[in-house]
Amino acid sequence: MATQTEKATLAGGCFWCIEAPMEELDGVREVTAGYAGGHTENPTYREVCTGDTGHAEVVQVEYDSERIAYEDLLDVFFTVHDPTQLNRQGPDVGTQYRSAVFTHNDDQQETAEAYVEALDAEGGYEDSVVTEIEPLDTFYEASEEHQNYYAKNPDDAYCTIHAQPKIEKVREKFAEKLAA
Repeated sequence: MATQTEKATLAGGCFWCIEAPMEELDGVREVTAGYAGGHTENPTYREVCTGDTGHAEVVQVEYDSERIAYEDLLDVFFTVHDPTQLNRQGPDVGTQYRSAVFTHNDDQQETAEAYVEALDAEGGYEDSVVTEIEPLDTFYEASEEHQNYYAKNPDDAYCTIHAQPKIEKVREKFAEKLAA
């Protein structure tokens, strides 16, 4: 019997810093770096980096919903980035680095909205959550050089400083959800 997979599309700064932690999770089949939320068709990395295309750097996570829930992906996503920073994450500044959840259906939309409401209600952050939640229009896959970037470049200074701590946080906080 074939397993049904679903997709989640998430933006939380540089896609390399979301891609690597998501790849750690049991039930995640594939993580693809790309772009969403903009107005330019088939944007390039250089175009997105200007901030003029309206796109965010995103990852599209294909997952087995019988092994990992959408809510679990949101838990990891909101753990590895700061959802209160408007149009930035760490050293990366611009709308292309915004925090966003691009939903694939009404259930994801409702779940993400309730998740953000709960985060704000918990008061765990000094500032309000600014994560955008909107239906996914179009996903554009980034070029091959940006796919599995951390796995191919673990000694890259950016990865060592920014992605590695996020991976370590996931390994520590979500040990029961890691792939074997």
